[in-house]
Amino acid sequence: MTRGRGIRRSAALAVALGLGLSGSLVAGPAGAEEKEGPTVRWGACPEDVAAEAAPVVLECGTVPVPKDYADPGGDRIELMISRLASTNPDKRRGTLMLNPGGPGGSGLSQPAFLANRGIPSEVLDTYDVIGMDTRGIGRSAPVACGFTPEGPYFANIPPYAVDDAAVTARAKVVKEVAEQCARRDKDGVLRHLTTANTARDLDRIRAALGEERTSFLGYSYGTALGAAYASMFPGRSDRIVLDSNIGDTHLDRDGMRRYALGVEQTFPDFARWAAARHDSYGLGRTPAEVRRTYFTLAERLDEKPVDGFDGNVLRQLTFGYLFKEVQYAKLAQQWQALKSGDTEALRAADTDGRAADTPPSLDNQLSVFLAVSCNDIAWPTSLDTYRKGVAEDRARYPMFGAATANIMPCAFWPYPPAEEPVAIDDEGPRNILLVQNLRDVPTPHVGGKLLRQKFADRSRLVSVDDSGHGVYVYGDNPCALNTTTRYLVDGKMPRKDTFCRAG
Repeated sequence: MTRGRGIRRSAALAVALGLGLSGSLVAGPAGAEEKEGPTVRWGACPEDVAAEAAPVVLECGTVPVPKDYADPGGDRIELMISRLASTNPDKRRGTLMLNPGGPGGSGLSQPAFLANRGIPSEVLDTYDVIGMDTRGIGRSAPVACGFTPEGPYFANIPPYAVDDAAVTARAKVVKEVAEQCARRDKDGVLRHLTTANTARDLDRIRAALGEERTSFLGYSYGTALGAAYASMFPGRSDRIVLDSNIGDTHLDRDGMRRYALGVEQTFPDFARWAAARHDSYGLGRTPAEVRRTYFTLAERLDEKPVDGFDGNVLRQLTFGYLFKEVQYAKLAQQWQALKSGDTEALRAADTDGRAADTPPSLDNQLSVFLAVSCNDIAWPTSLDTYRKGVAEDRARYPMFGAATANIMPCAFWPYPPAEEPVAIDDEGPRNILLVQNLRDVPTPHVGGKLLRQKFADRSRLVSVDDSGHGVYVYGDNPCALNTTTRYLVDGKMPRKDTFCRAG
């Protein structure tokens, strides 16, 4: 693997973080089949999940669900779920299902991750916290298109298109990617990976757990899943927290293009950080100088890569490392090595730090992201549409717009959407708390505002003057932490939208 190929994989992984169904599939009263359905038999989790969860001990089990909800009596797939059970029966309210985002993120160890990170004990008393590998992921009928870090498709964010010719060249790559995924869909699971079907799976899990309703905490893409569940099954949704919102029940091209907006809004935080440390990193004495360094480096690497690093790798790397301030020093170190052309320093800085993300898991993550994004909604098929969008966003969002507007395999996806995207239901209970940082790379603040508008009086928006991806427990804002905890534990929804100051 070349140095550039290794670091582009690192940047891609930093982003971890997609008609005609019968009316019987929509939300409604629980039927006899659901009441008499399977219950979960809990046991030990797989060794790698247990190791990742340590010192927290989780239980794991499986729930069967239809592979195709249009054929509920047909083939089944098994979904693996995990549980961190409440140990306080007097305080236990029910279940809190989790989703870490993606689509493509494994969530089996997420209950332990939140516990180890310090989620308030009152939340752990109030709920059995349920993690899961959703359909297609990890141990739940996993899919794989056959991607490798060495191949032409190594990240779900397209490469930066420097001109129209780059868009045309990328179209050939992603067309083959779409055909490759179809060829490898031997079990027919890939075409049934949708947000709507995953929301239906959540309801099957709820029933298998013996609960009349379930609460939900979803991050990033998990907000789309939670929004879909609260819309399809409003009467079965309890307390819903959607953190770092993409703005709808699915990721479409507009949502992908908003990533570039997130870069423009978040980069100034890094630029101020780097400028204050110019004597150490030499990236610019002012934020404006740091921004100029970015463009100068990118253009130089476009023309003459250094030790396998080209301009696209720099842009992808910067995108990924802007997710959290804790990563700024690593990003500055990489820039410093690239700026000086010191290949020895570059090799020293090029440490992946993600040994657990082996090529098979990377393949699975990329494949699920594509399948869900492409199956949820029809994407534009005209190459001219992408050329035009790239030109627009190269000017509008010069740091990253010509990447996120570039053509995706969804333009050539072989499976047309089986149904329309889940429509937001604004007439259910007022039970949806939206939590959003003001500056967030993949989910800029506008995503929270979009869902707030769509859910109307069902929701309240907590806007946080902070930077980074993930607010509740992932961030460190006391107002956001306290507001969300009060809602999860006591059901106290803010009376109006709330602004949390930095701090």
